[in-house]
Amino acid sequence: MNTHTNILVVGSGGREHAIAKALSKNPQTRIFAVMNRMNPGIAELAYKVLIASETDPEVVKKFCIEHQIQFACIGPEAPLETGVVDALTAAGVKCVGPAKMAARIETDKSFCRNLMKKYNIPGLPEYHIFHSGTDAEAFLKTTTKEYAIKPSGLTGGKGVRIMGEHLTHEEACRYVHELKGNVVIEERLIGEEFTLQAFVDGTHLVPMPLVQDHKRAFEGDVGPNTGGMGSYTLPDHRFPFVTEEDYNSAFAIMKQTIASLAAEGTPYVGILYGQFMNTAQGPMVIEFNARFGDPEAMNVLSLLTSDFSTLVQAITTGTLDKAEVSFAKKATVCKYLVPEGYPDNPVSGGKLIPGPDNKALCYYASVVREGEFLVTQSSRTMAYVGIGDTLEEAERIAEEAASAVQGPVRHRSDIGTREVLEKRISHMKEIR
Repeated sequence: MNTHTNILVVGSGGREHAIAKALSKNPQTRIFAVMNRMNPGIAELAYKVLIASETDPEVVKKFCIEHQIQFACIGPEAPLETGVVDALTAAGVKCVGPAKMAARIETDKSFCRNLMKKYNIPGLPEYHIFHSGTDAEAFLKTTTKEYAIKPSGLTGGKGVRIMGEHLTHEEACRYVHELKGNVVIEERLIGEEFTLQAFVDGTHLVPMPLVQDHKRAFEGDVGPNTGGMGSYTLPDHRFPFVTEEDYNSAFAIMKQTIASLAAEGTPYVGILYGQFMNTAQGPMVIEFNARFGDPEAMNVLSLLTSDFSTLVQAITTGTLDKAEVSFAKKATVCKYLVPEGYPDNPVSGGKLIPGPDNKALCYYASVVREGEFLVTQSSRTMAYVGIGDTLEEAERIAEEAASAVQGPVRHRSDIGTREVLEKRISHMKEIR
């Protein structure tokens, strides 16, 4: 009799290493992985690994059937868009990750905005959808307001440009043509961003600790947007600049979104990530993601004290309301090391020597092992997560580990500092 539960992790980044690590705490769980390149951290935890395209539904399905895999956790958004969940579900594999139609909440920004409008979901900014660069340009020429310009499809967190901040009016007109038409132009939101992620079983939602991510490449929040340079959480799982009322509004928005997807006949199962801007009027939806954030997964999964494998089963069988979900009441700070030149001209092939062992958790991302060295690739390299009773302690642990790595990488040392948090608090006070 097979007493193991076979669970597949799809994806090869830091987020997927965190998922695999959380699953590995259950000795009854056997981890399988499909990734498009070898992540040394996942490989260490996995019973069997397939290096193949993560976005090919047939390849992933065949691997699951071959190894009698019962459950799958889909890490990135690209496999959701190509219908990997649909293929696995048809083969009897239960998935933490929405089917292709429900994943449009992330993969199609126009769909998301129109859904919110149709069901009167609060937190919807003023938005305009265009299917041609000419129409989008004509609209921009009628206004002097500052807008956020977003490609309708997936961009790995890097496609949004703000008029007035990143772009002049002329550059904005050029950019909408570069995007080949499908564009969403939205009012620019002013406030403080926060992320609320939730486990979702189609009906029930269980929230995770609030996280704040840092998208900008350099200290002091300057430079181009990246996939995320790091993130932090506080011991009470909330933020001083998000009131109880703000938090409840944000969670209510997420519940309504899940209810509206069910009403559309596309129930949503997996992780829902709400990216909110806390404005003078309360939380507004910047976007939804149909999976864990990266780096945010590393903060919340490092704090998860209940069994993740059991949670996977509750999410995929609609029994989340009966599941025990708990997180340690501690602070976390996650700092990403990235190759020199990242994000515009990342230098790959750099040899790294990690510093002495310390208390930080290490999650591998875009890095390979060659002999005794870790070698950088072209994306974010690896992340260190410090956990502590206070933000200061968590930040010190993460910083100590990140700054001890030798090689052609850098990180943002300001992430998780008290100074950055105080800035957020005073900014929120100002606008309110």
